[in-house]
Amino acid sequence: MAHYAFLDENNIVTEVIVGKDEGNFNWEQQYGSFRGQLCKRTSYNRNIRKNFAGIGYTYDEDRDAFIAPKPFASWILIEDTCLWEAPIAYPTDGKDYKWNETNYQADNTTGWEEIVENLL
Repeated sequence: MAHYAFLDENNIVTEVIVGKDEGNFNWEQQYGSFRGQLCKRTSYNRNIRKNFAGIGYTYDEDRDAFIAPKPFASWILIEDTCLWEAPIAYPTDGKDYKWNETNYQADNTTGWEEIVENLL
C-alpha cells in the first residue's frame, strides 16, 4: 500500500489517497494523468519526500519535500527535515507548554507559555 498526494497549480496538496505500490510502474504519472493534476508519492515513515503530505502542505520541488504550513511567523524551517521549529528551544522541565507568538514578538527571549489546566 502506498500514499499519493495531488497538487494544485501552486504545488499545494489538495488530497491524499491510498494507492498501489510503485514496483516497476509509475503510479504517480498514472494517477496524475487520470486526475489531470500533478501527483507525488508520500510516506508515513518519512523516507520519501521528508514528511507525509497533508492537505494544505506545499510540495517544494527543489527540496523534493512536503512542507507543512508555517505555524507562526517567527518559526524557522529546518532544511534537513523540512520541519518548522520555534526560535527558542522547548523547555525541558517536564511541564506542558504552548507557543505564544505575541509574547515572542514583544520580547524575543520568551515565547513558550506553560499550559495550566483548571480542573474546577
